[in-house]
Amino acid sequence: MGQTKERTIESKLPSTGVSIFAIMSRLAEEHGAINLSQGFPDFDCDPDLVEAVARQMRAGHNQYPPMLGIVALREALSRKIERLYGRRYDPATEITITSGATEGLFSSLTALVRPGDEVVLLQPAYDSYLPAVQLCGGRPVFVTLRGTDYRVDWDEVRRVVNAHTRVIVVNSPHNPTGMVFDADDIRGLTSVLERTDAIVVADEVYEHIVFDGRRHESMARHPDIADRAIVISSFGKTYHTTGWKIGYCAAPRALSAEVARVHQFVTYTVNGAIQRAYAEWVDRDPLAEDVARLYQAKRDHFLQLLEGTRFRPLPCRGTYFQMVDYSAITNERDSDFAMRLLQEHGVAAIPVSPFLTDAEPGPVLRFCFAKRDETLERAAERLRKV
Repeated sequence: MGQTKERTIESKLPSTGVSIFAIMSRLAEEHGAINLSQGFPDFDCDPDLVEAVARQMRAGHNQYPPMLGIVALREALSRKIERLYGRRYDPATEITITSGATEGLFSSLTALVRPGDEVVLLQPAYDSYLPAVQLCGGRPVFVTLRGTDYRVDWDEVRRVVNAHTRVIVVNSPHNPTGMVFDADDIRGLTSVLERTDAIVVADEVYEHIVFDGRRHESMARHPDIADRAIVISSFGKTYHTTGWKIGYCAAPRALSAEVARVHQFVTYTVNGAIQRAYAEWVDRDPLAEDVARLYQAKRDHFLQLLEGTRFRPLPCRGTYFQMVDYSAITNERDSDFAMRLLQEHGVAAIPVSPFLTDAEPGPVLRFCFAKRDETLERAAERLRKV
């Protein structure tokens, strides 16, 4: 018998490989490195939350929940968003529970973007945005954040927006940079929207992790933006349960209906027992103020530990990521230095280049400080030797 000819398939994402987060976490495990790369805590969530999930499972909530999500959770989120940001989303028609924020982003972009539509992305951009746009046949248009504090140049955004602009994606608090929108950013975005019919897709998964007394400027807080925005968040970052992968989209009824049309054919629905447990937690503590205090303390501790190194911290105003300039150490590209740091010094970080498409990354790495103090201290001991 002759050899079977291998079938070739034209990829829809030819330039997209395995996520840098998966790569670095796998290499960290293989090399026994301290993993400050992928954004997840190395400590447990509240054991009472685990027990709440188990209680719901024992109560028999183990079959398909409603496609849009458990009613109790959508109602709890409606109350929370109104209390925090002043806008009421109808839990019956304006909130969709998704399989993490990533699915929420994918379903939102798929619902909105048609072939040839332009989507404005602020880079460094979280790595799921671009593939979602490409799979829809959309055209990404990049605006690069400026300076060491990664601010948005809204004049540049205004210049790239045109009649073909379908979506503007915003992310605050911002992954990977730790930048947080302020009142000037809201004025800038509002001004841009006056000149376009574009929809805003807002990634706000770190909404409760904002430091130094700053206010999270949710798009839901500002009526002129909220009327044409899909606001996406999740529970994993707030409750230290990133592996449970449950998020949500809040949007005006017409937009929400389009998100749900796609969502039902992507995941249909998500774990009902966990949804019910989250509903209890959201109602119990809608402000989640302890989360910001926890991570601000970890940021400050990590910054103190970095004082004995040649890494220069950049401003971190939110999220649980610290960007550092390593130009005092080497002129290597960020991806090469990140690999050497992992292999030779046993600390895994994330290079910035995977978040960029048409801009140079510069000598910057991203560390995750959502770790136990002893983990950060062991990492810093190794970083002092670099």
